[in-house]
Amino acid sequence: MRGADNQQSQMFSYLSPEQRVRKDHPLRAIRTMVDEVLRALSPQFSRMYAREGRPSIAPEKLLRALVVQMLYSIRSERLLMEEMDYNILFRWFVGLNLDEEVWDATTFTKNRERLLEADVAKQFLAAVVELARTKGFVSDEHFTVDGTLLEAWASAKSFQSKDGKNAPPPDDPGNPTVNFRGQRRSNETHESKTDPEAKLARKSDGKESKLSYSGNLLVENRNGLIVDATAWEATGTAERDTALVMLEQVPGDGRITVGGDKGFDTKDFVGECRHMNVTPHVAQNHSRRGGSAIDARTARHESYRISQRKRKRIEECFGWLKTIALLRKVRHRGLEKVDWVFAFACAAYNLIRLRNLSVQPA
Repeated sequence: MRGADNQQSQMFSYLSPEQRVRKDHPLRAIRTMVDEVLRALSPQFSRMYAREGRPSIAPEKLLRALVVQMLYSIRSERLLMEEMDYNILFRWFVGLNLDEEVWDATTFTKNRERLLEADVAKQFLAAVVELARTKGFVSDEHFTVDGTLLEAWASAKSFQSKDGKNAPPPDDPGNPTVNFRGQRRSNETHESKTDPEAKLARKSDGKESKLSYSGNLLVENRNGLIVDATAWEATGTAERDTALVMLEQVPGDGRITVGGDKGFDTKDFVGECRHMNVTPHVAQNHSRRGGSAIDARTARHESYRISQRKRKRIEECFGWLKTIALLRKVRHRGLEKVDWVFAFACAAYNLIRLRNLSVQPA
């Protein structure tokens, strides 16, 4: 018998979001890990907020909502609030009942600023890494470093002379016509008027230059988990400079190895690594003037060949961050915000990896 197309909704509902999410849903394992990390960060949250006054959005719910945004490639916080309004799965993950009102997008953003000031993203990433370490998924001896360009949220038209000289009045103040032909532009003489900390950079010779930031990762080689992440100005040497800083912060005083591509095969980087008790397993660049800084004493070992094979896993991290977390072109302006969202996206990637590693057969 054909059912009736009744449009009248029921007056009462006794179902909770917990009942609507199936028991084997992939987000359940991620929600469990996120809650464990948030419990570890709870003392830090207590220090961030005053004891009296009007209650704000709970930081735990803020961070869960941002995790959802990363995992489901939601392009803006305004769209995130809209989808949370009708998506039962998202409400369950964040911790909202079906009859609770979703926050205004502006209110959500202003509350997130408090987490930005407290550098919660780096602490969240560190707590996720510590969780992975307790599960035995993290190597303490073998690592890989690399960097990539993150396109800034600024157009080429905004890259103008710092002194402002010889700038004709725009034909259209809203979207002026700009002709760069014959002009010599560099980061020393020009800067973006919308994002001054973004630098003009290119990935390699023959590629176009874009206003960008440098996103740098330190990945352990056992399971390809991100151990540390830093976004920095695209200076041309940012990859090597930030790599040394991240290697210096690796806990312990034992000897470790670090893999990398040919861009790290410089005498300064290799020498500094050895000074830090780090064995450089970077790819040899014989085309460099003066030859490779990696000699046969290092390249002859099987551990060097293993590091070269494992270092390609870092590209999987960059691929996920740029396509799923939508960091190919960052939606935030300023180095502080870009570094924050980059570190938090790396934590979300680790949660995905930990979930997959946990369900693999022994």
